[in-house]
Amino acid sequence: MAPLITLIVGSALARLAGLAGVSALDGWHPALRVGLALMFVLTGMAHFVGRRRADLIAMVPPRLPRPDLLVTLTGVLELVGAAGLLIPTTARLAAAGLGLLMLAMFPANVSAARRRLTLAGRPVTPLGQRTILQLVFVATTAAISFGP
Repeated sequence: MAPLITLIVGSALARLAGLAGVSALDGWHPALRVGLALMFVLTGMAHFVGRRRADLIAMVPPRLPRPDLLVTLTGVLELVGAAGLLIPTTARLAAAGLGLLMLAMFPANVSAARRRLTLAGRPVTPLGQRTILQLVFVATTAAISFGP
């Protein structure tokens, strides 16, 4: 739920900054890029920190090799994508790449839900709820990729 809250609050605060006169954030499209970037910084950092990293490694479907390397790679891609969202000339490409990355990582969420794993000591998000969240996140990347 923290990623969704980060996306919403980050976008709203960026939009308010735009309304207050920050010309780079004047509009929902740039504000949404900021909110999504903040979300990916949050989720990307989790790939490298303490217990969350171990939980993410455990989420990788068992049939895939080197889950530790996959978690590191996806964390790096999320952080690079977050930076790309903040640069107007790369934002569309970064959003498209992040959308594809989320689609590629979704089977890990399915696997984790089916195996009843935990994340930070709590059960992972149930599959139905996770699917809806994933659709919201992918739709946000699409809005940035194909928006104004």
